[in-house]
Amino acid sequence: MNEERGVLDRGDGAPLAWAALSGRGPRVVFLGGFRSDMEGSKALFLRDRCAESGHAFLRLDYSGHGVSGGMFEDGTVGRWAEDAAAIIEARAPGPVVLVGSSMGGWIALLLARRWGESRVRAVVGLAAAPDFTEDLMPADLSAAEREALARDGVVRRPSPYGEPLPITARLLEEGRNHLLLRGPIPFTNPVRLLQGMADPDVPWRHALRIVEALAGADVALTLIKDGDHRLSRPEDLTLLWRKLLPLLGQDGG
Repeated sequence: MNEERGVLDRGDGAPLAWAALSGRGPRVVFLGGFRSDMEGSKALFLRDRCAESGHAFLRLDYSGHGVSGGMFEDGTVGRWAEDAAAIIEARAPGPVVLVGSSMGGWIALLLARRWGESRVRAVVGLAAAPDFTEDLMPADLSAAEREALARDGVVRRPSPYGEPLPITARLLEEGRNHLLLRGPIPFTNPVRLLQGMADPDVPWRHALRIVEALAGADVALTLIKDGDHRLSRPEDLTLLWRKLLPLLGQDGG
């Protein structure tokens, strides 16, 4: 596998890391979730499948994530969406299929709205979480955590995925500039959503709101009854590839 790796200078001392495979288009771009990185199981699975099938592929780390520069606590949804846009513009100038996990699903839909159907051929969301800073995260905070957030501007929450997760007031406030579920999302190319019904972080009914908000008719939601938030079991990854292949012009079986 001949995967090229590099960094993009953001211009403020926070280099953005990326890794890319050449191949036929449209290029698959993987957008990770909140505090995840491009070395996760879904990113590497897609890289390997794209390498085997000859499809172009790009994965990346937002600032404050993985091996990119910057502090995680300084980031916001808008900042990370701009990071993704900058890398995609530099490394994937042609048509793309955006695959977004959790927060990456929000960012994928923001980029689809920005670039339109000629550039973004399709979007695949895995436990996609648009508007989570407004509709999901605040309601999950305890009264003590809300007080700490108002007092200190940050609260650190226990996470089943590793170290405590810093939540900043700036993250929640800035997220309001990018809400998608309050009105139609003007994107009409195919959208495929995979959502676990046993997801403790993104309720499966949140996926129904995405379906309702999308302006296009070519939208399909697959509910996985025992699926969790990560959707990284072998059967989940196989399903992802099966849903993705037709969007690349191949039979998914």
